[in-house]
Amino acid sequence: TVEVEARSLPMELSEKRGVENNGFVQNEAFEDKETDTSSQEEMPKTCSVDVDSVAVEETVLKPYAGMPKEVLLQFSSQARYRVTREILFWLLIAGSLALVCSTITIIALSPKCLDWWQASPIYQIYPRSFKDSNMDGNGDLKGIQEKLDHITYLNIKTVWITSFFKSPLKDLGYGAEDFYDIDPIFGSMGDFENLIAAIHDKGLKVIMDLIPNHTSDKHPWFQLSRNRTGKYTDYYIWQDCTQAAGSVIPPNNWVSVFGNSSWQFDDVRKQCYFHQFGKEQPDLNFRNPAVQQEIHDIIKFWLGKGVDGFSFGTVKFLLEATHLRDEPPVNKSQSGESITAYSQLYHDYTTTQVGLHDIVRGFRHTISQFSREPGRYRFMGTDDDEKEDIEATMMYYGTPFIQEADFPFNFNLINMKNLSGNSIFEAVDLWMKNMPAGKWPNWAVGSPNAARISTRIGKEYVNVMNMLLLTLPGTPVTYYGEEIGMENIASENVSEERVKNSGPVVATLPAKSPMQWDGEVNAGFTEGNSSWLPVNSDYQSVNVEIQSAWSNSTLSLYRALTLLRNNELPINRGWMCHIWNDSDVFVYVRELDGLDRVFMMVLNFGQESTVDLKAVVPNLPSEAVIRLSTHFSNAGKVVNTKLIKTEMGEGLVLEYKTAKPVHTMEAFQGKCFVAEKACYSKAFNLLYVNC
Repeated sequence: TVEVEARSLPMELSEKRGVENNGFVQNEAFEDKETDTSSQEEMPKTCSVDVDSVAVEETVLKPYAGMPKEVLLQFSSQARYRVTREILFWLLIAGSLALVCSTITIIALSPKCLDWWQASPIYQIYPRSFKDSNMDGNGDLKGIQEKLDHITYLNIKTVWITSFFKSPLKDLGYGAEDFYDIDPIFGSMGDFENLIAAIHDKGLKVIMDLIPNHTSDKHPWFQLSRNRTGKYTDYYIWQDCTQAAGSVIPPNNWVSVFGNSSWQFDDVRKQCYFHQFGKEQPDLNFRNPAVQQEIHDIIKFWLGKGVDGFSFGTVKFLLEATHLRDEPPVNKSQSGESITAYSQLYHDYTTTQVGLHDIVRGFRHTISQFSREPGRYRFMGTDDDEKEDIEATMMYYGTPFIQEADFPFNFNLINMKNLSGNSIFEAVDLWMKNMPAGKWPNWAVGSPNAARISTRIGKEYVNVMNMLLLTLPGTPVTYYGEEIGMENIASENVSEERVKNSGPVVATLPAKSPMQWDGEVNAGFTEGNSSWLPVNSDYQSVNVEIQSAWSNSTLSLYRALTLLRNNELPINRGWMCHIWNDSDVFVYVRELDGLDRVFMMVLNFGQESTVDLKAVVPNLPSEAVIRLSTHFSNAGKVVNTKLIKTEMGEGLVLEYKTAKPVHTMEAFQGKCFVAEKACYSKAFNLLYVNC
């Protein structure tokens, strides 16, 4: 027995047995436990209690759910809990630091993501010929909106709409009467805003044409300028003309692109105005800062409407020499009076003058002000076909320090004088070898100003040209209808009235015939009685509806190629190495560092051919699988790389695996190009830059 004080007994027992949790005990329970102090005083001051030492040990306090703060603090200071807590804390800190460091490392090592204008092909629409929504025979903006699903069906995410400004349509809309309005033939500004919203809702982007060089002679600026009104007096290029014997003698021998003198006498101002194109399209005076500001305001207006980029056309014509000297003739023995064609002069004083690129950089600066929002980069392209002067074309890329266009549009594949494996190689190689380092290429095989592929080089080459377009590095541009192999309409089918209203650009009308949607009347282009240009007579067999149902159609191949381009990294952004070319075939590979999978394109632009590529590339596997073919039945077959046979107009996309990519071989140095270099890590399934 142990003698204990009666008063200390409850406390000792409480310490041994733990604190009682009265969290759910009613107030009345506490009142019951209260005792009368007088009764406590009557209790004996000492008593004898038997205590079992084992039972005392069993009443040691342990953690339990819902314990109060006071009890929790008793345990938190114990070593086993404190050490565990500190270990977890430092592990959390170390994990967070590791996560931050790995994120920074991944960002630092990751290549630049392809922007929207790099990642997707561009689909170019001539709006008057795409889809008519109001039965007047003219394509319009609502018609484009109705057919946006066709764009997504093609796996394309960028739409390029050619000029739709209010215009007299003298050159099919490229001489604007009002840069701030839509021509009624295409709809209203509300229609345009709805179209932009619909395009963006589908995750697409839209580029529009802007021709800053000239306006229509109906433009208010010109009307004010010819009357010498205020600041508009010098908005155009005016010069005094000499009049003799009732005829006007121009200031010099400068010739319009469309032929004859580029000076036109104005009866109102009694001076000649300068026009590089038609006489209804007077050139703006870009040496006047007010004119430049007008164009900047126009750019801001349309970017504010939600446009994602511009194609600036005819920019090489923006400035002319102020000295007005005669341009030198190509044939020095030719008399000045007989010079009437544009090709008869060297245009040293009317194109690409000093100061031109300062103006273009100014356009870029204005556009860049709208590119600060994440994910809202605004594209800028220049649509000037220098043809013989590749160095002049490349200047539109800008410099390593000052950007101009994201790319000048590339028409090398359209300008070829003849078709062969060699000519295709030369067109591709010319661009890739002259393109500044780190810049992005682009390719086009059709445009509103050139005959369609089927007409220009033959139906049998449509599929192989599309295969070339969609497997070369860079951004492909497809002119509407080329995905189904549309042809030019016959020139005699263009009415005399249409020829008269179209001016000198009438030669391009056959390539602008209405889009062929189905086999119904007017090819589904319009529900009206007629269309502004006649539909091609082959529309019942060449249309979107029927080719969508054929697995071996031009449209089906086009879709398969865009899907391949979007899904395969080597084709999307990898190396391009030229392997072989001759009069019939052009062969190249697409490959990516870190990936053992390589795609080889064998494209026939001549006659039936057999080539031994194993002899050209020693490390080439003896067999390759046909991933895609212009003959769909060949897909999945295995070919012997020592004996690859192609028919006229046939194209093959071969796939094989190798540990020795072509771009690492010494024999192919100087034949390989890459724009946005990236390497693939199989371990982490990501791209990085330091290969």
